[in-house]
Amino acid sequence: MESQQLQYGIPYISLKATLMNYDKLKLDNQLCFRLYAASRLITQAYRPHLDKLGVTYPQYLVLMVLWETDSLPVNDIAKKLALETNTVTPLIQRMEREGIVTRTKGKVDTRQTIVALTEHGHALREQSVNIPNCMLELLCNNGVQEQSISEILPLLDELIVSLKKKVE
Repeated sequence: MESQQLQYGIPYISLKATLMNYDKLKLDNQLCFRLYAASRLITQAYRPHLDKLGVTYPQYLVLMVLWETDSLPVNDIAKKLALETNTVTPLIQRMEREGIVTRTKGKVDTRQTIVALTEHGHALREQSVNIPNCMLELLCNNGVQEQSISEILPLLDELIVSLKKKVE
């Protein structure tokens, strides 16, 4: 029987199943790689815009959170960005040194650190207002359909929500 034959000391059916499993390890078959590459390339595309503002992409994310709701505890900012507090804290400390935000102890809970925008932080919002349109234009000029972007956002949101549940 052919399935009983050995190849490389492994039964033929077992070898075929193993090779199929190895196929799953190909980079081109990985969702994680696609997400990683897209994230990295999008971040690179933001760089010229953010360099003009004097902020990094992670700092820009913190700014967007604070532009939505100013004066937030560090924990709330971290949660909104799906990051750990110990990742966000050094970003915020650097932003404070650069005069973009202030940090103060919470009035109700002094263990909390409240982060608020300075005048400079608020001014960066005005300077950033066209960045989303520039990014959309860049994508569309490089063959991405605006409808495709609209369609992928809910899928990415679903993925994020699902994975947050797994991590929490």
